[in-house]
Amino acid sequence: QVQLVESGGGLAQPGGSLTLSCAASGITFSRYGMNWYRQIPGTQRDLVASITRHVATNAADAVKGRFTISRDNAKNTVYLQMNSLKPEATAVYYCNALLGLHSFWGQGTQVTVST
Repeated sequence: QVQLVESGGGLAQPGGSLTLSCAASGITFSRYGMNWYRQIPGTQRDLVASITRHVATNAADAVKGRFTISRDNAKNTVYLQMNSLKPEATAVYYCNALLGLHSFWGQGTQVTVST
């Protein structure tokens, strides 16, 4: 059974930082590309950052230079370090594991950026 469990969400002040984690089980983690998405209620789910099995990374223009994705294959975990947070980062953040046609999602973690 595949499980992706996100953690680390919560409330942060504008300009603050949060680090999200996603622990995977039931997959050969090192073979999967890993992605972070976010979704505001009533809107589509948008790709925030991705990291390939070869550790190549990419990030959406809106977060480049402020958000960093990384992975630890020994811990089957992917991270999203979020710095200089803005109120518009408020959303539910989802972890995604992708290998060909195989795509798995976590349950999401809420991030709220507010004073």
